[in-house]
Amino acid sequence: MSIRSRIAGIGMYVPQNIFTNNDLARYMDTSDEWITERTGIKERRYADRTGETTTTMGVEAAKIAIERAGITAQDIDFIVFATLSPDYYFPGCGVLLQRAMQMKEVGALDVRNQCSGFVYALSVADQFIKSGMYKNVLVVGAEKHSFGLDFSTRGRNVAVIFGDGAGAVVLQPTEKENQGILSTHLHSDGASAEILAMYNPGTHANHWVKEAKLADFDDAEIGEMFFSHAMIDKAQTYPFMDGKSVFKVAVEKFPEVIKESLDANNLQTTDINLLIPHQANLRISQFVQKKLQLRDDQVFNNIQKYGNTTAASIPIALCEAWEQGRVKEGDLVCLAAFGSGFTWASALLRW
Repeated sequence: MSIRSRIAGIGMYVPQNIFTNNDLARYMDTSDEWITERTGIKERRYADRTGETTTTMGVEAAKIAIERAGITAQDIDFIVFATLSPDYYFPGCGVLLQRAMQMKEVGALDVRNQCSGFVYALSVADQFIKSGMYKNVLVVGAEKHSFGLDFSTRGRNVAVIFGDGAGAVVLQPTEKENQGILSTHLHSDGASAEILAMYNPGTHANHWVKEAKLADFDDAEIGEMFFSHAMIDKAQTYPFMDGKSVFKVAVEKFPEVIKESLDANNLQTTDINLLIPHQANLRISQFVQKKLQLRDDQVFNNIQKYGNTTAASIPIALCEAWEQGRVKEGDLVCLAAFGSGFTWASALLRW
């Protein structure tokens, strides 16, 4: 009998600090109506500035997932940590989590696929389980966006969207015929990589950003340095996003990759008990739901409370849905994500 991987335990952590749309309006020219209309977001969580990091939030989510799996941190064989906001440029958060949880000297892999990071990480962990190499793989998605956002009117189009948090799952093998991850599907297209990116600091010496003509990178000092005062003065150390262009591609690729997972398993959209899309924008989720003709009870959204937590959004949403009884044994659950890169991915699993 073939081995599949199943989610044996799941956990989430979000910071206590709640920032509403009205709170943001104190720092930038925006309003609750403006943000809600464009994103569906009402509030988000921000980590403590110095007391919490991407890793510490990942640890809190991991503790819960490990306990719910009925094991201890010493039983973990391998770590896959997905984030776009690591504690350090290097080393990655995987080894920092291993240290913080006092685990054995297990392998730790960091995944940098932004919004699609958790599904990519889940797919990697799935292969390790199916091959028999590992028995308990910890998969973490965590983000601390708040430390790197431009909280001024200049940066509002990006800043109002993102929040902090973490989610984690423990994957274990199962031989039950109707349980576990059925398939995963991963894609990328780097043709429009600069449409959603954080250019600096980086080693590009402006080659790609100049070619993309997305920003003023004429200053010679910037081109010669990894990091400079000129970058700060010109606000070139913040994320860049062409929101309309991202939306246009997202609403095309989301349905495609969801249908791909269903087709691969000879299933229909009517078979889905719950679709958990990456919480990028409520308007994107609503568009996808309408295109796939899914009922409200077939789709789970919590972006209203947490904003876009990129790699953490799917495990947070999946954990919350499970805690609310929206995910039960035997349910068909589809996870789907689209983001920077562009990368997009889906995973179909039987709970």
